[in-house]
Amino acid sequence: MLKIFDFRTYWKTYVVLIGILVLTVSMLYTAFLAAKLKEGEEKSVQLYALAIQDLAHNSSTDNISDVSLQLTQDFKIPAILTDSKDEIIDAVNFGEHENRDTVFLRKQLHEIKRSGYKPIEIENQFIRQRVYYKNSLIYTYLTYFPYVQLLLLAVFVGMGYLGLSAARRSEQNRLWVGMAKETAHQLGTPISAIVAWIEHLKSMTEGNQDQTEVLNELGNDVKKLERVADRFSKIGSVPVLVPHNIYLLLENIRAYMSRRAPRKVIFTFPEFPGENTLVVDVNAPLFDWVLENLIRNALDAMEGKGEIGAEVYEDADYVYIDVSDTGKGMTSGQASKIFRPGWTTKSRGWGLGLSLSKRIIEEYHGGKIFVKKTAPGKGTTFTIRLNKNKSSQPAT
Repeated sequence: MLKIFDFRTYWKTYVVLIGILVLTVSMLYTAFLAAKLKEGEEKSVQLYALAIQDLAHNSSTDNISDVSLQLTQDFKIPAILTDSKDEIIDAVNFGEHENRDTVFLRKQLHEIKRSGYKPIEIENQFIRQRVYYKNSLIYTYLTYFPYVQLLLLAVFVGMGYLGLSAARRSEQNRLWVGMAKETAHQLGTPISAIVAWIEHLKSMTEGNQDQTEVLNELGNDVKKLERVADRFSKIGSVPVLVPHNIYLLLENIRAYMSRRAPRKVIFTFPEFPGENTLVVDVNAPLFDWVLENLIRNALDAMEGKGEIGAEVYEDADYVYIDVSDTGKGMTSGQASKIFRPGWTTKSRGWGLGLSLSKRIIEEYHGGKIFVKKTAPGKGTTFTIRLNKNKSSQPAT
């Protein structure tokens, strides 16, 4: 399989891997800081409990330690002091109002017990108390910080990914537009020369019906080349959509391609002319390009014999065109990649036809093109979905 323009580049993977690495290091460092902070807070609670014990022991004397008094004043961790029966005696650092709210403190005490924090026991000949405590706000914020980092990193990686992808697509589009316009320009001179030679040959073979018929078909091919050059010259500009009878478009492409297909290939397209009229807004040259590309792929897949069919049906909002063949078909894995630029199952070619067809149908016509069904040895069916025109008459 030829993959000349495989756009699955590795830089996207590198961006994600670097992001994961940065996040992992940051989360590990944050966890390290949180563990150190928690260790420090546990020591602070123990010192607070010792200070309470010291103050209780010396409350009946004048021998109160300045250190113990300072420790109780500088203590910043939310804590509840209870007696041996867990009746609340005092609370600190929940808030000026909350420190006196009994209902609130009982709820906090219940949550602290449920969280598994073991209280610090204060016990001597005078008192038997417990200090229940919870994490400080700083520790709580620090535990949530990795999730904030994850969110910010995800936003950063996402924006970087989208930005770089958009820049790459823009660069690729400019390249394709430049190549297309240059191709159209280069085709102009030889096409004009061929047209002149055909007219000269016609003047030399007047009366020879067989040669005239061959020259007429050659003229049709040259007109086809002119349309191809015109398509290339208009790439990059917004195409004009005009109401067309879809059956007439299918008949035109059938008439052209059947004359150039192997004799053992049968075309089964809807009959035209007749009562079949179904109007869709399309740019006829670009839409012909899509149909021709599907038929050429079908011819390649059938290797000289088989059947190419087209079927048109509709619902309230859309018109559907199925283009099928009895060729060698594809696996589901191949079908999933078939519209990728540069991907092809052929030994020759650039792998751009179906990707351009997808762009023409979906970006320019607001429709959809997809593989309806395929299987190895059972052929392939492509479906084109277009918006139905409910009011306009087809262009003449």
